[in-house]
Amino acid sequence: MKTSKFLAKFMMRLVFILLLVAGFAIVQNSGKLQQLGSINLYQWRLIFPVLLIAGFMGLSVAAAVKKYNQPDLNLLLIVNSVMLIIYGMAVFFQISRIIH
Repeated sequence: MKTSKFLAKFMMRLVFILLLVAGFAIVQNSGKLQQLGSINLYQWRLIFPVLLIAGFMGLSVAAAVKKYNQPDLNLLLIVNSVMLIIYGMAVFFQISRIIH
């Protein structure tokens, strides 16, 4: 039980740290990012990232309210965080490949 509690808190902190690093990188390289031009946002293509982000927010609030005492909720939060990090890395690699 303590392991899932620790991992859930660690994954939440890791996601927030990676978001801060990504925001800092966007601010640093804003000139290079203007080369990308406009991005076509198709509705159906965005459904999975929106579901991941909404799920992460919902699970993080629910786990914080329950004070990380439910192992099943912690496990769902860990899996969602891992998938969100993998998706973020895929987007990062695609953008860095286009820029460089």
